[in-house]
Amino acid sequence: MSALIISTYFCLFCILCFCTRIRSNPLYHWCPDTATYSPNSTYRSNLKQLLIALSSNASREIGFYDPMVGRGLPNTVYGLFLCRGDVNTDVCQQCVENATTEVLQRCPKEKGAAIWYDYCTIRYSNESIHSRPEDSFTLYIANVQNITDEPNRFKQLLEETMNEITSEAANSNPSGKRFATKTAHFTASVSLYTLAQCMPYLTSGDCDNCLRNAIPQLITCCDSRKGGRVIGESCNIWYEIYPFFNSTVAPPPPPTPVQPPLLSPTPNIPPVQPPLLSPSTTSQGNGGISKQVIIAIVVPIAVSLVLVFIGFCFLTRRTRKKAYDAVNKENDEGNEISSVESLQYELNTIALATNNFSVDNKIGEGGFGSVYKGTFLNGQEIAVKRLSKNSGQGANEFKNEVVLVAKLQHRNLVRLLGFCLEGEEKILVYEFVPNKSLDYFIFDSEKRQMLDWSNRYKIIRGIARGLVYLHEDSRLRIIHRDLKTSNILLDEDMNPKISDFGMARIFGVNQFQGNTNRIVGTYGYMSPEYAMHGQFSIKSDVFSFGVLVLEIISSKKNSSFYQSDGAEDLLSYAWKLWRDNRPLELMDLTLQNAYVRNEVIRCIQIGLLCVQEDADERPDMASILLALNGYSATLVVPRQPPFFIHSRTQSLPEVQDSDKSTSTSTAFSTNNVSITELYPR
Repeated sequence: MSALIISTYFCLFCILCFCTRIRSNPLYHWCPDTATYSPNSTYRSNLKQLLIALSSNASREIGFYDPMVGRGLPNTVYGLFLCRGDVNTDVCQQCVENATTEVLQRCPKEKGAAIWYDYCTIRYSNESIHSRPEDSFTLYIANVQNITDEPNRFKQLLEETMNEITSEAANSNPSGKRFATKTAHFTASVSLYTLAQCMPYLTSGDCDNCLRNAIPQLITCCDSRKGGRVIGESCNIWYEIYPFFNSTVAPPPPPTPVQPPLLSPTPNIPPVQPPLLSPSTTSQGNGGISKQVIIAIVVPIAVSLVLVFIGFCFLTRRTRKKAYDAVNKENDEGNEISSVESLQYELNTIALATNNFSVDNKIGEGGFGSVYKGTFLNGQEIAVKRLSKNSGQGANEFKNEVVLVAKLQHRNLVRLLGFCLEGEEKILVYEFVPNKSLDYFIFDSEKRQMLDWSNRYKIIRGIARGLVYLHEDSRLRIIHRDLKTSNILLDEDMNPKISDFGMARIFGVNQFQGNTNRIVGTYGYMSPEYAMHGQFSIKSDVFSFGVLVLEIISSKKNSSFYQSDGAEDLLSYAWKLWRDNRPLELMDLTLQNAYVRNEVIRCIQIGLLCVQEDADERPDMASILLALNGYSATLVVPRQPPFFIHSRTQSLPEVQDSDKSTSTSTAFSTNNVSITELYPR
């Protein structure tokens, strides 16, 4: 009878391996509550279609898929799955199917979510998560057992092996994968097994940077441990002293179950190993069942079960295929912007929305035209920038640039919805941001009290995130050239959105600086090399960011500081306080009762580093964001900033000073843009 039981279990095991899902608990899930949706919303419907698309495409050889569902913002859903590079397509599909079901149960209302398993991960968001490296979330997992023999030599071997595998993963591209495994011998009986993987859309350089940034974190979190992982949004690394991966592309055996201690920022959850089936030998004792009887019983049962499960799998896959066909149709309609026509509005539509450009709808006016608030018939509020006829750009160039800029999507950028080009009219249509601009609050003696330190720190970090996206993570390289408080808009939750970023200056991916005889910007925010010589680069924006930071902390304008305080410019004043070890005296008095001392001092130091006279000595925005997020980035000691140039144009190049514009309201930025040459990426 025991032989019958073993044979029956073996048949069931084979059937389940053929057709059923791998059931396992996720390592971790992440549900950021920055945005939520209602149960019956369009976003929820689009999300369901996206998850079906992910599940239906999980059998792809590359083990990666990143669809987008939904045509109209803010209901567009971006998603992706990534399977571990050493697992086969069946394991990948089963893991993704589990993940798409589990993530909705764990994140039932959040617009963004991520869930990680041993073999796969899936993510989705209402913001684009494709084609750019991200580092806003990191998960650490460590084995509780320590290396007892020669831990220092083990640590050295781990670092060396991880550096080698990083290069292999970044430079390998079989079937589009950025994945590598490596084995190194530690002792005669112990080997080190390592794995590294990046999102396939990352460039070789971005993958290499992501993995090399993870190595020190792995050493820190898992020093002298027998195993550990660092899992980020864009890449992950993993090591163990047992062969957890399989180079023949088969499901690897998980490790022995252990319960780890908690590690910041998330629980350490090591893999769990199910009990292994080992072969058993049985003998037929007296009175046992004969082999013929066993065969007669087992074979019909096994065949029946196989047929039932094959039929079930066939019906399941057929249902999934129908759902996938419907999703594919939606994806075709909601694909990324690829044509001018999808962005173009008719002039009559814009005129109707703005009450025929009524004076009552005007919210600002500048050197490049007027800005109006408008409302479409569906209730959507918009900001309409009606460019003056001397904007100096041809129709085709204008349309091509609009298409490129409209693809830029980030939570800290004002979204360009489209344009209108009829006759001599050139109009830009933006999302409307309700809480006006930063200068409306920060420089008003009463309204500044609405911005406590936590809000100001959130605004500083949000501006930094937006600039990192413009400088490094977008399809284009954008140099703003007119970054200032009136170009920072605030949404209903006081989150910052950079405006007028799109038409400032578009660079190719390998172009970092340029020259111009037509300077567009605002004195007080312009870097010395730009104001005096027309030389601009990403470091020009860094200078402007530094001025912004010091203004946000002090609630004082750099351009009029000498008038209000009878002292030098704000930059020199901040430097003197820093030099005299009195940096907190720069802080707005309304913040004195509630602030985080280390954060304020760090921001002042960053602000002073950003306004260094030599552009090469200024940090880039990625390093600044790293420091603002509290990582142990080393900040150098700032030097004295350059003497501030007030708004006097003697012996300077031709200047279009955007501060000369007048504004009836700052509900939308009215500052000028410079529509200039396009350098495709």
